[in-house]
Formats: sequence, C-alpha cells, structure tokens
Amino acid sequence: MKKIRIGHLGTLHDHSTGMLSTVLQYPDVFEVVGYVPESEERYREIKDTACYRNIPVMTERELLDAGCDAIEVEGYELDLVRQARKCVDRGIHVHIDKPAGADVEEFAALLKVAEAKNLTVQMSYMYRYNPSIKEALRRARAGEFGQIYEVDALMNTHHSPEKREWMKPFPGGIMFFLGCHMVDLVYLFKGMPENVVALNRGSGMDGVTAIDQGCAMFEYRDGVSIARATSTEVGGYGRRQLVLCGSRATWEIMPLENPTRTFYTHVDFADAYANRRREITFPDGVCDVNFKRYDEMMLEFARCVRGEMVNPFGYEYELNVHKLVMRACGVV
Repeated sequence: MKKIRIGHLGTLHDHSTGMLSTVLQYPDVFEVVGYVPESEERYREIKDTACYRNIPVMTERELLDAGCDAIEVEGYELDLVRQARKCVDRGIHVHIDKPAGADVEEFAALLKVAEAKNLTVQMSYMYRYNPSIKEALRRARAGEFGQIYEVDALMNTHHSPEKREWMKPFPGGIMFFLGCHMVDLVYLFKGMPENVVALNRGSGMDGVTAIDQGCAMFEYRDGVSIARATSTEVGGYGRRQLVLCGSRATWEIMPLENPTRTFYTHVDFADAYANRRREITFPDGVCDVNFKRYDEMMLEFARCVRGEMVNPFGYEYELNVHKLVMRACGVV
C-alpha cells in the first residue's frame, strides 16, 4: 500500500498539534513531508513540541513543490481557505480545519476547482466520526427514531478573557469558532432549514467585547432545532451534548467526549411521568477517555485520497454546511 505523502500547512489552529500527531501515529499510511509555521517567531514557540520536533520545517513554496499527495491545512481560521486554494490549484488533496473562512463565495470557488480536478476536500468536523453520533445516524436512517423533529446541540466551554477577545474578528464570534460543529450536526440530521434566527450576543464579562454567547434557531416545517455555543460556562465542556428527539425515540449524548455517554429512550418502554432512559454502552476504547477523536477521520481521508472510496461529505454537502454556519453567525 503506497504511503500518502502529506504536508502540514500552518500551525495556528487549535487543532494543529492534534491533527499532525494523528497522522504521525500511522506511519504505514502517511509519510509526513514537512510543516510550515507562520513565522520565525511561531517556529520558536512550537519547535520543541513533540509532534513538530522531528519534522522538516519548510516554506510554503517548498511544501507545495515537495510532491505532496495531500496537505493538512491548519492555519488561522480566516486564512484557511486561501491556504487550501493554493494546494488545490496545484492538484493536491486537502484536509481543511474548520470553519471554512468568512467568505462563502471564496469557499465555493475552491470547491469548484477541487471538483473539476477530482480532489478530496475533507473538512475537519470530527464529531461526524464520533461513534455515538454514527450509531445515531445509522438508527435514524433505519427509521428507528421515527420522525426527527428536533435537534438540540450544545458546545460550551470556559475560555480565558484573552481567548474570548481573540474571537472578535470572527463573524458570530463563538458561533463561528465552536458553534460551527453544532451547526454541522443539525445539518447532518435535519438538512437545510426554511429559516435561521441568529441570536448571538456578547456577555461583556471581564471587559471582553467579542461575541461569546452563541445561539441559533433553525426553523423546519416539523419543528425548531437549536445550536448553542458559549465561551463563559464554568464546567461547560462536560455539558456539551447532542439530543435527537423523534416521534418514536430520544437519543441523548452528554458529554460528547472524554468520555462520550449515550442515553436512549424508546416509545416502547417510555413513561410520560418517569425517567425510563437507558444507557447505551460501547466496547472498551470506543467512546471512553481513550477514544482518539481524529483517527477515523484521517484514515477515511487516506482512503478517499487513494481512490478507495468516495468522500461521503461531498462538495455540495460541505458548501451547504458552510452556508448554514454563516447564517447561524448572522451573515445572510
């Protein structure tokens, strides 16, 4: 099996070290060609970090000329699409961290070129690969939940004032930065809504002027779904959750990871006035604290690059997701 020669462009994204560490764990699948830090100052900051330590440092031009089959694009959020376009223009498959920038048309243009060249564009929405979410999707497609009329998706955390202020350039603030994950899940289970109401606000706590309270409502013919993300909730990480409400069953995941816990209530054993939910268990290493959130995503990326499978999240799908993210951010 031919190894995929993969590069790593940019390091400023919060997931950069995790993504590079992931491909390094699969030396039979990936050959890491090199990485591109944003500046000499950035290089000095990260050069002793384990995943970067033994990887060749390159300029952007050197990486693009190095014969890569694929590149992980892991720079600053508002630069991701511009960086990825340079790769696609050179005929290189891309894994792009999320979200896909602040300009929908720029992303659409990238996807158009990638499609014309038959290049894989994988967006780094890792919760698509969460085993509980995959199981929920399998059951939903099998009709087990009946009519899913509501998705409630929540991704809160507790950022420092400095991190919250850092989000100020993003349209929608925290909804753009983290809420995009939850918008992705709403779309996964419900598709495109008839209308979106963005209710993003700034708390003003600690003198922060950025939008750190995110909420968006998605209106469908059969109900309303919600995506929320905040930067100010103490203990918010443990309350990250996804709830699917169907006419025949409810599926609740909380927390989403480390560990992932899943609860299920079916109409056959439900009680209107008592909690009859049951916990769904997964094999050891799946959904517990040892689960590696990026592994399956990157192994699927490898299969797509090799032509062994078609990307299940194609060009139109990713464009629709990003359009919905921007609507949730208040950008029409």
